[in-house]
Amino acid sequence: MKLVLFDFDGTITNRDTLFVFTRFAVGNFKFLTGMLVLFPLLAIHKVGAFNSHVTKEIFLTYFFKGIDQAVFQNKCNEFCRSILPNLIRKDAYQAIQVHQQAGDKLVIVSASPQNWITPWANPEGIQVISTRLAFNEGSFTGKLNGANCNGAEKVNRIKKELDLQVFDKIIAYGDSSGDAEMFQLAHESYFKTFK
Repeated sequence: MKLVLFDFDGTITNRDTLFVFTRFAVGNFKFLTGMLVLFPLLAIHKVGAFNSHVTKEIFLTYFFKGIDQAVFQNKCNEFCRSILPNLIRKDAYQAIQVHQQAGDKLVIVSASPQNWITPWANPEGIQVISTRLAFNEGSFTGKLNGANCNGAEKVNRIKKELDLQVFDKIIAYGDSSGDAEMFQLAHESYFKTFK
């Protein structure tokens, strides 16, 4: 059996879902105001001068800290129903179907939180390994539960959650430097394959 690893943002989808989801969840005014406030931080992060884990926590804290877990998940579920299907690259979805028909094991490995990937992926028969959010007493703390699932952490999580010895071949699809370590794990890798 083949194991097929897909990055999510920019690979299966045509853009980063963190920003699209946030705008959907909080509304245009709060999103645009927040982006103005956070712009210096995001700009520093973009040039590689600030840690991704910390940047993501600051971003999520600003928009979502204290939100009720059920309310947050309902927003994620609605996002998957109404917005996410329009962000899926057609050729990526076709590749998913081809691999499924071949009997391959499909796994999305993403830095985005599992909350708005799993409701779309699981009905498609795709396992999700991704960043987890920390909740305490039913509300979001603003923190990540464990490491941001990017770069080397993608491989750590893959090895932790999957028995790689049962697979004859590993194939990986990605679109950024955050997928480099996952590509090294694979026998066959595809960079920015989907348009």
